[in-house]
Amino acid sequence: MEVGNLLERRGLVSSDDLQRARAQAAGQRIDQVLVTMGLVDEEDALRALADDLGMRYVELKDFEIDRELLAKFPTSAIFRHSLLPLARQNGSVDVATSDPFDLEALDELSSLSGMRLRPVLARSADVSQLIKQHLGVGGDTITELVARSAEDSVELLDEIEDQSGELADEAHAASVIRLVNELIVEALAQRASDVHIEPTEKGLDVRVRVDGLLQAQPVPPEINQFYAAIVTRLKIMSRLNIAEKRLPQDGRINLRVGGREIDVRVSVIPMLYGEGIVLRLLDKDRMAFDLGTVGMTGELGTTFRSLIRRPHGIVLVTGPTGSGKTTTLYGALNEIKNVATKIVTIEDPVEYHTSGVSQIQVHSKIGLTFAAGLRSVLRHDPDVVLIGEIRDGETAEAAIQASLTGHLVFSTLHTNDAPSAFTRLIDMGVEPYLVASTLQGVLAQRLLRVLCTKCKRVSTPGPDDLPPDFPVEQWKASGGDLFEPAGCRHCHGTGFAGRSGVFELLKTDDAVRRLCVDRADASQIRDYAIRHGMMTLRQSGWERVIAGLSSIDEVLRITESDLV
Repeated sequence: MEVGNLLERRGLVSSDDLQRARAQAAGQRIDQVLVTMGLVDEEDALRALADDLGMRYVELKDFEIDRELLAKFPTSAIFRHSLLPLARQNGSVDVATSDPFDLEALDELSSLSGMRLRPVLARSADVSQLIKQHLGVGGDTITELVARSAEDSVELLDEIEDQSGELADEAHAASVIRLVNELIVEALAQRASDVHIEPTEKGLDVRVRVDGLLQAQPVPPEINQFYAAIVTRLKIMSRLNIAEKRLPQDGRINLRVGGREIDVRVSVIPMLYGEGIVLRLLDKDRMAFDLGTVGMTGELGTTFRSLIRRPHGIVLVTGPTGSGKTTTLYGALNEIKNVATKIVTIEDPVEYHTSGVSQIQVHSKIGLTFAAGLRSVLRHDPDVVLIGEIRDGETAEAAIQASLTGHLVFSTLHTNDAPSAFTRLIDMGVEPYLVASTLQGVLAQRLLRVLCTKCKRVSTPGPDDLPPDFPVEQWKASGGDLFEPAGCRHCHGTGFAGRSGVFELLKTDDAVRRLCVDRADASQIRDYAIRHGMMTLRQSGWERVIAGLSSIDEVLRITESDLV
């Protein structure tokens, strides 16, 4: 039976949808067209085909691949045809494929390996993921036996300089270009924010940071011999000095990947066994600078919005590196941005380009520091000024002076909680009365991983399993369930997909000002704020758990207990 009729008979597609798909087929298999159009789930289609053809459908999640068996097959054919040998069964080898009609591919793999093959059906994405997991990203490029064109989907938006020499020639080789492009494309597919390429005594390690946590990226061992060429290629792309291997270097690459503009920050640092590289991936199309999107809702969101609309003063966002401070501040700027408001930012570096905002890049080597830039900006008639970070007493003093002259100043500070911002500024040399009179509020934040909606499962912890500060009564009053991560193909087995902010907002009142002038320590300011209704980071995390958005273990990972 024709595939389309089979799917229609099984009730997987309507007659009208089938006609629409046939009109767009243009020689493609009708089931693949239906899957691409979103009219049929690939798993349902493959199960129907397997049943009709007398084949098996295999769910590859958590499937244990026989590595010794896999090593007996040529890597090039596996990558070229997306065929994955799974296990021996009764004298033949089960091979996972998403195309039961590609008999030539099966014949070629059988001929090359000398083994009898029996095809079983599996989702194409699962087959591809397991191939990369076991043979490594770029495994086909390493062998240079497969002319896959990953470079076609990665476009450099900036011109790169022509460089000569043996290293440069190796870096310009098609195989190295493909390999570097594949590393970037694969990291983006996993929603990674960073790629770490690290030389070790035994070879080369590649790790990617997804939702704030590093995880190993499988690569074939043969990649070690391409290490120098990979480093040189990345240096050329980011316009760095390829001959300098003793000093750290920082650069930037502008790419277009699959139609999306990607900004890549490159950091190269010499290490014991060679140069280590970290790529920070900024996907401009996926950035959403909106306070609601980052998780700032309810009463806390209302209070913060009132702070950022003050006519003057300082509003600080605090937290460790990678806690989303810049995203929150850009969300705040978007809230207040209008034609009547002049907004100027001073950043190092300018991470996100946004319309309606004048942005300045710090250049410390020529004297354009945060403090110097701010003094010049104040003569530029701004209403709102964003300082990327208050790093020293000079910048703190300049921010104070800007707020005293009628400007609203946003900035970030590295402290563990909101109350500590007051004492940190005083430690930098700012007079306590100036801190008290200008600091309008402090927002501390962290990024909490959100449970994957496809696979999260109900958790039933006993009384002894709950942390001492878990709000049991609040949970029982809500009547909802607690959840924990499970792991599925949609979240790459982590159980989490995306992150959301948890917040601690301290709004300055008369009592906080008096404590600040009296040089009270952070714990005294914190005790007062909690007694008068400040929600701590921990409490904000528990709210997310009770709402079913995250897990208890995740809150324990990123926040400290409020109990002394």
